[in-house]
Amino acid sequence: MAVTEISISGPTLELSSEHEMIQQVAREFAQNEIVPIAAEHDESGEFPIETVRKMGEMGFMGIEIPEQYGGAGLDALSYVLALTEISKADASHGTIMSVNNSLYCNAIDRFGTERQKGKFLVPVASGKAIGAYSLTEPMSGSDAGTMRSRAVLDGDSYVINGRKSWVSSGPVAKSILLFTMTDPEKRHHGVTAFLIETDQPGFSLGKTEPKLGIRASATCEILFEDYRCPVDNRLGEEGQGFMIAMQVLDAGRIGIASQALGIAQAAYLASLEYARKREAFGRKIGEFQGISFKLADMKTRIEASRLLTYQAALAKQSSKATGKRYTLQASMAKLFASETASYCASEAVQIHGGMGYSKELPVERYYRDAKITEIYEGTSEIQRIVIARHELGLH
Repeated sequence: MAVTEISISGPTLELSSEHEMIQQVAREFAQNEIVPIAAEHDESGEFPIETVRKMGEMGFMGIEIPEQYGGAGLDALSYVLALTEISKADASHGTIMSVNNSLYCNAIDRFGTERQKGKFLVPVASGKAIGAYSLTEPMSGSDAGTMRSRAVLDGDSYVINGRKSWVSSGPVAKSILLFTMTDPEKRHHGVTAFLIETDQPGFSLGKTEPKLGIRASATCEILFEDYRCPVDNRLGEEGQGFMIAMQVLDAGRIGIASQALGIAQAAYLASLEYARKREAFGRKIGEFQGISFKLADMKTRIEASRLLTYQAALAKQSSKATGKRYTLQASMAKLFASETASYCASEAVQIHGGMGYSKELPVERYYRDAKITEIYEGTSEIQRIVIARHELGLH
């Protein structure tokens, strides 16, 4: 389906009718299908496979991927609008959707061969399988040049050994985009990307992470012991892995900005409703300045986050024609939206008082879920480095 551009009329940004329809479809699905099960899956940590399958059937797991490769063929703003609505209902579902779209499908669509797209992209973009992305290791996070896992060329395959950590959707993924060292002496320039089939010998799952938030999005370690990966499954050339990872993370940061925006909206709407109903000292609590100012700040930060995220989406969309990087826009959106999510979730707990601390209401879940948006796909500190280096001309 073709989607028309959004337009700016005067001081307001207006969505096209097609974008509004996508947003409404995602909102109705999220509120009707995800909201009723979110608390249960958060408590149990069980992966919500049934709703994720439905998301795939609706085209949410490969929104920007061309239809010929199993996707919906929509634009970057459509992705942001849908992901925000899913995350407003439950951040765990948002994480699953973001990883699948931004980190896995986007990478193969941009850097994969036709054979790789047919084998690794079509099943995942169509929602029939789930993909994952693996860059982090126990001793290697923001500094990818220190990773200890290794891939050694042996004939027509690479032998891979090592341990990777914090792999979102790892326990349920059919295939994983892996980044590992082929030439350690070159540090970042010695990283290479591979497409890993998880049903092959030498691959196994490690511990499942006991997370503070986004508990229903399965996260684990993955282990490689003499795993043989065919050369045909290498994504790009040797040494291009870090470049691929960073360009893919630009898209990932827009996904996390969208997720954070959804969490912030959910926290704000819950607080607004509570402030209108809850009474203290003979008045609605929203009438007290201390509460009303919190709501005003939440609303303002949310709208600023929304505009930054939409701007990043438009920059991403235009980059397909121009080839221009959108790193700055993605980092600013991710930085501001993630800190807004944490701020709004914290204020939501405060506005709700004791009930905000209770699992009877979802605001404590928003509070726990929000924090991770300031950490994964590059911490807030990394985003500030990226933004500052760009402005100083050091990138």
